[in-house]
Amino acid sequence: MDILWPIKWLIELILRTFHNVFSIGESVLGAGLTWVLSIVCLVLVVRAALIPVFVRQIKSQRNMMLVQPELAKLQKKYKGKQDRESREKFAKEQMELYKRTGSNPLSSCLPMLMQMPIFFSLFSVLKTASEGKPGVAFIDTAMAKTFQDATFLGAPLKDSLSTATTPAVYVLGITMIVLMSASQFITQKQIMAKNQNAATQNTQYMQTQRIMLYIFPVIFAISGIAFPLGLMFYWLTSNFWTMGQQYFVIRRMPTPGSKAYAEREQRLAKKGKLNITQELEAEAEEIDIIRENSQRAQPVSKKRSKKRK
Repeated sequence: MDILWPIKWLIELILRTFHNVFSIGESVLGAGLTWVLSIVCLVLVVRAALIPVFVRQIKSQRNMMLVQPELAKLQKKYKGKQDRESREKFAKEQMELYKRTGSNPLSSCLPMLMQMPIFFSLFSVLKTASEGKPGVAFIDTAMAKTFQDATFLGAPLKDSLSTATTPAVYVLGITMIVLMSASQFITQKQIMAKNQNAATQNTQYMQTQRIMLYIFPVIFAISGIAFPLGLMFYWLTSNFWTMGQQYFVIRRMPTPGSKAYAEREQRLAKKGKLNITQELEAEAEEIDIIRENSQRAQPVSKKRSKKRK
């Protein structure tokens, strides 16, 4: 049994729906643009559905940045201790720290991991269609034939750089790989340049982020060679969505102490809204301090009270 069958069923439903809509103007748009628009709309539906996951990811990422000083102290505490007991204690305290602060070291990869089954299902759907075969539910032989013959700017959508039949495939494919790599680089660079505070710059977490800054574009460049152009349109659109979404979040909800946070404070100050924001943050901080002190306070018994007198 195909474990991706339910996802393929849903992908075909969405593609069929949008393909039927754009087919109304297919005489003007052409079969290739009709398929490209259908795939782009599929991305919009998928990414819109993942917005709640992205919000949780952003909160977790911010917590990961803020928890770095505590994590650094913990790493320093167990530095050089390689015995089993020390490693177990370090792992336990580290997990407790993540749990207490609501942070997750895998948070930055979560939306991408959730998209992987969708991506591979779409790959399978388009591969079947490129062979002129019907899909699992909503793509029949006639619709599969339209994809098999579809071209965009002279490049067949079923072709990849590794199976190119025309020079147009190389031009379009290489252009999209460059755009995919650049958009991923810019997205990661936004986080590192604007959305980190000084306390996290030299931590292991940020070192990992710097590695990802260069690794992901390389992954796109290498894997893009084997993927058909139709699938690359999904990947490229998803990258542009991520880049725009990240820009919006960094601008509106920056990490405290970061460059983006200082820029946001300046914008609020110009609009005369900074005082209100500061008052709300001060009240929240005061409530946290009161709550923390009340939890630490020890009740004094009557006997101890009399002795003090």
